[in-house]
Amino acid sequence: MTRSTKSAALLSEAEILAASPDEYMSPAQLAFFRQRLLDEEKALRGAAEETTHHLQDNAAEPDPNDRASAEEEHTLELRVRDRERKLLKKIGQSLQRIEDGSYGWCEDTGEPIGIPRLLARPTASLCLEAQERHEQKRRQFGG
Repeated sequence: MTRSTKSAALLSEAEILAASPDEYMSPAQLAFFRQRLLDEEKALRGAAEETTHHLQDNAAEPDPNDRASAEEEHTLELRVRDRERKLLKKIGQSLQRIEDGSYGWCEDTGEPIGIPRLLARPTASLCLEAQERHEQKRRQFGG
């Protein structure tokens, strides 16, 4: 398969990990991460829709214990959906970074974030060192 044909098809994780450093954030790699982000976005939106239907379909429980259990379950579900809503926002920001050419580059240092980190967390906007500094400041200053 030629290079131009390969870039038209999505790369695999193994191919991305095996790529040379000078191919970092090539069009083929960006297409891989764009698709990964879009797939994750679709799954999250599907889960949110399921939750909406689930919450609408549940009838009020006559037994106070059953009602309390159901309310606790709903609260937990809504908490999870809130985290997913925040993740959807990060996915949107990551897709925008792909479009503007800044995806894969640390927002603090301008250095590459790295393929292994992006595979683990495609919404990462900081390299590992910058993320660790950010979290350490947050722990120190409570922000």
